Amino acid sequence: MARYTGPSCRLCRREGEKLYLKGDRCYTDKCAVGKRSYAPGQHGTSRKKLSNYGLQLREKQKAKRFYGLLESQFRKYFEMADRKTGVTGENLLSILESRLDNTVFRMGFATSRKEARQLVTHGHFTINGKKVDIPSYLVSVGDVITVKEKSKASNKFKEIAEGSKGTAPQWLTVEAEKLEGKVVALPSRDDIDLPIAENLIVELYSK
Repeated sequence: MARYTGPSCRLCRREGEKLYLKGDRCYTDKCAVGKRSYAPGQHGTSRKKLSNYGLQLREKQKAKRFYGLLESQFRKYFEMADRKTGVTGENLLSILESRLDNTVFRMGFATSRKEARQLVTHGHFTINGKKVDIPSYLVSVGDVITVKEKSKASNKFKEIAEGSKGTAPQWLTVEAEKLEGKVVALPSRDDIDLPIAENLIVELYSK
């Protein structure tokens, strides 16, 4: 599956805010947004007021970048959300949160979604006892996500088990010492702390 491989900090600067794409580095004074809060490129410092379309487009781009998705993937999730009953924008965010890479990140087993995606791809996790190495896998209520026994011995996961602060959202329960988590509910809008105006994304795709 294709993915963005360019500088992560460039994406944050383009959106004009921290997207927390590089884990702990984003909380330090090394963060590029703190040093250069303007957009990248020759005309980055001369940003004009956005039209309604521009605002909608930027909101979609921001959501894609939070979750590390390309356009075709994101549109697929929007169409899936549109077919479900309920509010389309909230359905969309719930689906995005239910991706396995995001779930691993939310459980505190990775410092960023990018790292979580890599860990999943390398086969470090099981769901209900079966290995799953697809980052886009959508978890369901009752699923138990566990670090593989062989992987638990690595320094990486030992540090995670010892340093986890138990800050998982309400739709997940996490036992850090076991390196295990369970999906107890589907994520609702109240569980999602990202600054995304999902109504603008719906307006953009509804044109």
